[in-house]
Amino acid sequence: MTYKSEKSAKLLPVKTASTVLLAISVSATTAFPVFARTTAQNKQLISQNTQKVEITLVTYAVTKAAYSKIIPQFVAKWKREKGQDVVIRESYGGSGSQTRAVIDGLPADVVALALALDTKKIEQAGLINRGWEKEAPNNSIITRSVVALETRPGNPKGIKTWNDLIKPGVKIVTANPKTSGGARWNFLALWGAITQNGGNETQALNFVQQVFRNVVVLPKDARESSDAFFKKNQGDVLINYENEVILAAQQGKTDTSYVVPSTNISIEGPVAVVDKNVDKRGTREVSEAFVKFLFTPEAQREFAKVGFRPVNPTVTKEVQNKFPRISKLYTVGTLGGWDAVQKKFFDDGAIFDKIQSRKR
Repeated sequence: MTYKSEKSAKLLPVKTASTVLLAISVSATTAFPVFARTTAQNKQLISQNTQKVEITLVTYAVTKAAYSKIIPQFVAKWKREKGQDVVIRESYGGSGSQTRAVIDGLPADVVALALALDTKKIEQAGLINRGWEKEAPNNSIITRSVVALETRPGNPKGIKTWNDLIKPGVKIVTANPKTSGGARWNFLALWGAITQNGGNETQALNFVQQVFRNVVVLPKDARESSDAFFKKNQGDVLINYENEVILAAQQGKTDTSYVVPSTNISIEGPVAVVDKNVDKRGTREVSEAFVKFLFTPEAQREFAKVGFRPVNPTVTKEVQNKFPRISKLYTVGTLGGWDAVQKKFFDDGAIFDKIQSRKR
């Protein structure tokens, strides 16, 4: 399939993966060198080398397709190099709900969430050490994506750019950024469509207000947004992640067109070791090794296959023609970073609340 920037691409119904918890393990017979030892020594050696180690990965739902390929590769690599079986338990769900679950006691060893703000909440709860961003390559960002606009088959409303969202009669579906991490990326993409193209913040506010006047349903999360658009046939355009659109097309779940605006925000997914948990359970070594593995070409290729834009330079070059070109790509750092963004846009009484109050 060819994906073209700001041109329609025929696709095929987004269903967000349900929360699951499963274990993957690789078993193999461990061979030991033969030389003189006491029986006790031999038993101790065998016990140390065959004992399984278990860790838990807590992540957001749409990553499941990638991890289903990545985890077996890491398990096999660990077995070859360490002679030890590793079981990686996986928990999938909305990034916000996963964050709350970890804070409330879900024993995560590694968290790979939809936005750094969620990881910072776990840090603030005392489970992750400060400075986690510097503990892994690329400031701990393992995946990137951008915002796409999904339309009805054939794009009957002619949605090609951000400005088309404010046309009279265009009905928009997007999740609520007060309750959905993904929807915050959507909001920031709308804001940056103006400020990153020479506009000032007054103009950006006016534009985003006009967009939200056309929003006909504001579900609490991305899953409900997709259900509203596809199952309930609400709206003319769904604001969504590019990777979700691509994955859904691969799985034959959508019948829609989409565009990727050429001014866009880099949706960055971070990974972190949950320090308090790994130190308590003695799983730091394997957890850190797993995080490191996620940046390798092997893992990054699996992310790219399911629609994420890779962060590994080698893989980026390999797949550069598979993604629409973005002429102006900015980050949340361009807008001041997550702490500033949260306070400015999404805290109670901040810009988003004011926009909603003006709609009423």
